[in-house]
Amino acid sequence: MCAENYLDPLQNSAYEAVSGLEVHVQLNTSTKMFCRCENRFGAEPNTNVCPVCLGWPGALPYANRQASEQPLRAVLACGCEVGEFTKFDRKNYYYPDLPKGYQISQYDQPLGLGGRVEFFLEGERAGVRLTRIHLEEDAGKNTHVGGRPVSFVDLNRAGTPLLEIVTEPDISSAAQAGAFLRNLRLIMLYLGVSDCNMEEGSLRCDVNISIRPKGAEHLETRSEIKNLNSFNFIEKALNYEIARQIELKERGEEVVQETRLYDPDRDETRSMRGKEAEHDYRYFPEPDLTPVTFAPGQLEEIRSELPELPIDRLQRYTGELELEEYPADLLVRDHEAAVFFDSCVKIYPQARSVANWILNSLKEEANSRKVGISSLGLEPGRFVDLVKAVDDGIVSSQKARDVLEPMLETDKSVAEIISELGLEQISDDSMLREQVEKVLAEHPGPVEDVRAGKKNSVNFLVGQVMKETRGKANPGKVAGIIGEILSA
Repeated sequence: MCAENYLDPLQNSAYEAVSGLEVHVQLNTSTKMFCRCENRFGAEPNTNVCPVCLGWPGALPYANRQASEQPLRAVLACGCEVGEFTKFDRKNYYYPDLPKGYQISQYDQPLGLGGRVEFFLEGERAGVRLTRIHLEEDAGKNTHVGGRPVSFVDLNRAGTPLLEIVTEPDISSAAQAGAFLRNLRLIMLYLGVSDCNMEEGSLRCDVNISIRPKGAEHLETRSEIKNLNSFNFIEKALNYEIARQIELKERGEEVVQETRLYDPDRDETRSMRGKEAEHDYRYFPEPDLTPVTFAPGQLEEIRSELPELPIDRLQRYTGELELEEYPADLLVRDHEAAVFFDSCVKIYPQARSVANWILNSLKEEANSRKVGISSLGLEPGRFVDLVKAVDDGIVSSQKARDVLEPMLETDKSVAEIISELGLEQISDDSMLREQVEKVLAEHPGPVEDVRAGKKNSVNFLVGQVMKETRGKANPGKVAGIIGEILSA
């Protein structure tokens, strides 16, 4: 199947897609779900394990309190009905990365039921309903070696607390799936329940997809694509699978219920195994763990501590603060930047100036150090002093960049650094007029061009004045004086 055939598989098609997602979010607890092993990525294979997560006979699990309470933030933020009485179940299946032969999960009494996640798609507010959110332990990791009849099993990840978020079949396109997942990831980051690092596998997604004639209400046979760990792969896999199922239907063949894998190198999905049904897992209550209950007061306390969610923050930025949609979206997508921005705007309510400096100069400094904005250690008040210095014409925006680095290295004030480096902007009209007249006398050609209506030549003349003043002249005032002199 050629790539061009599934870039937009539903265009001019008689079919529509019906998809639901199962999103797995690893919690950032300090220890694993049912033992005291460290919950950390990157250890040497099979070193961060114990009898409990290795599934040794007689080793008993005990619930991690943090992993039982932390997910409530996600449940409440997504508008789910909280299961005030919830229990664990055994999900029985055999796979090499599951040493016990079963996974401790939740079946009929999950942590949360229902709910909805909202997001913007093509400028419009949209949403996807949730079926449930439940808690379970992660399995280990299998590594299959190409060209060799051997696979390796690393059980460091076994027992890591995992939140599974299951949607209703509300998703009808790859673009909608991508928008939902990007916003869900932001929600988890805002809540602080996971780092959502897709490269390390702390956010993964399974996609269930089927197609049906446009306008039909029934669901048809679906396939499942497992363990997708990038937004790009998820969207490509969905488009490929939609195109594959349409092609089968048009040939008069039936879609088989199965589990498939996505191969990013060949950009295609391939059959892995037959899809299991719920009865295949033979769920039954976990006998070694007691049920978990939550008091109403506990839930209300957590609810009161929930942060402003990304979609609400975006609307506040574009509405109340009158930011353009693009910078507002960039801020919202970086939680640290958004928190810092809000702190700065409380001190200096010039949202556009503050946003511009955060998204350009400050982010550039953070990226060069390979850290987040909060790790720079810059107080909002000091940063605002720099932005105000630019807005007030004390220092040019170009020279202000030279002030930022010393601010991060010392405790000196913005005024002190500007003075020490000699970066004060020249705004005195008489001094600027003197420099302008000198430049105009030395460049008669561009002067005649300006008088002939060639406005680009004004920029050249402004640049020459900036050169003469070593970048200290106020460029706005320079341009005004040039216009005043040449129009006389």
